[in-house]
Amino acid sequence: MLPAMPPAHPFDDDKLKEECGVFGVIGLADAANFVALGLHALQHRGQEAGGIVAHDPEAGFNHARRFGYVRDNFTSESLMKTLPGPLAIGHVRYSTAGSKGAAIRDVQPFFGEFSMGGAAIAHNGNITNAEALRKELIERGSIFQSSSDSECIIHLMARSLQRNIPERMEDALRRVEGAFSVVAMTRTKLIGVRDPLGVRPLVLGQLGEGWVLSSETCGLDIIGAKYVREIEPGEMVVITDKGVESHHPFRPTPSRFCIFEHVYFSRPDSIIGGRSVYETRRQIGVELARENPVDADLVCPVPDSGTPAAIGFSQESGIPYAMGIIRNQYMGRTFIEPTEHIRNMGVRLKLNVNRALIKGKRVILVDDSVVRGTTSRKIKDMILDAGAREVHFRIASPPTAWPCFYGVDTPQREKLLAATMTEDEMRDHLAVDSLKFISLDGLYRAVGEAQGRDAKCPQYCDACFSGEYPVAPSDMLDKGFKMAAAE
Repeated sequence: MLPAMPPAHPFDDDKLKEECGVFGVIGLADAANFVALGLHALQHRGQEAGGIVAHDPEAGFNHARRFGYVRDNFTSESLMKTLPGPLAIGHVRYSTAGSKGAAIRDVQPFFGEFSMGGAAIAHNGNITNAEALRKELIERGSIFQSSSDSECIIHLMARSLQRNIPERMEDALRRVEGAFSVVAMTRTKLIGVRDPLGVRPLVLGQLGEGWVLSSETCGLDIIGAKYVREIEPGEMVVITDKGVESHHPFRPTPSRFCIFEHVYFSRPDSIIGGRSVYETRRQIGVELARENPVDADLVCPVPDSGTPAAIGFSQESGIPYAMGIIRNQYMGRTFIEPTEHIRNMGVRLKLNVNRALIKGKRVILVDDSVVRGTTSRKIKDMILDAGAREVHFRIASPPTAWPCFYGVDTPQREKLLAATMTEDEMRDHLAVDSLKFISLDGLYRAVGEAQGRDAKCPQYCDACFSGEYPVAPSDMLDKGFKMAAAE
């Protein structure tokens, strides 16, 4: 066990962590190099570690797993030469299940040898019945090598009696509950599959004669691949040198894509459901200004995730947009052992206030979310220290009052500010002049649902706001977690 890595940026300690990212390529020489580029584009989805598995007809399967950023590991010519072949998959990780310590055995993709040959798998999401499955599999003789929920899929595949690896994967995934977007490979096939609710994203692209699977379209852009389509909820695609086969192995069910992908997780230059993420976030700002106007002098984003919403708020309200907070893009990891004093300076290491602009102004700060509220308080203090007359927070998501069990690392419910306080209490706790969140209906309107949220049949997974979980979190219920209906 290696020591846990420090967070990349102290400012980000109070943000929801971006699950994982997956990428796969078939039909291109030196596929691992394309995968490394794709993972670099998906780095925002996980900065803890990354891995690549490649297959070459002569060299067989090879893999590399490393801690840290893609740019620091998978740009080495000597390393990439150990990953030859026209077929490869990769994964960037932020741990949402398993141990929180940094163990190389937990870094994906996972690889297994089956009677019909080897296979590797990379998973974005979270298996909500993983602990029950793990216990059952261990009792039946399985030996786990990691603490990751994703390894359950490999063991379920190994015990399946189906005749080939795609069919074994279908068999395994029918026993899995929760959210999963999976990219997998055999010696000759690239496989992509989404859970029946389509909670996590996965898209298909094409580059020349090759095919690409990616968590987001920005991964296609970086290698010059053409976007073809999204993998549908509940769909499995099996890609060979003959083309793409589509299968639908799960019972059809209404889609419940994660609405927070629109708010924060996905890159603003990606396309989700045919919609620009940037434009959706700008529209969130428009809706936020309509719902919660305030008289002020400047609209300032909390960089970088609050920027598109701040632009939309400014455009709708007519209040000037300004970069009142500047983000230090070159901070990287802390280069000294942090004392308590240095830890308390964490936000200032990452952000600095544009004092000449802020002094004497009534400032609207637009941020994507409030989780624990610790960073919001520090940012408010910085703005007041710079001489602002008033500070008004406008939040581009509804109050986050419930934990996510589908692939997002969230605090326990009692540590979420909105779970224990009303909006007025949160305003007083943060000591700001006003605090307002976009409504759930407003968020739905911003993502294109003109009538807002259909309470009887919500179009997205919004459990972190509503407490309505589309898949019961079995393992957590066994530990005593109470869902909204039980309160």
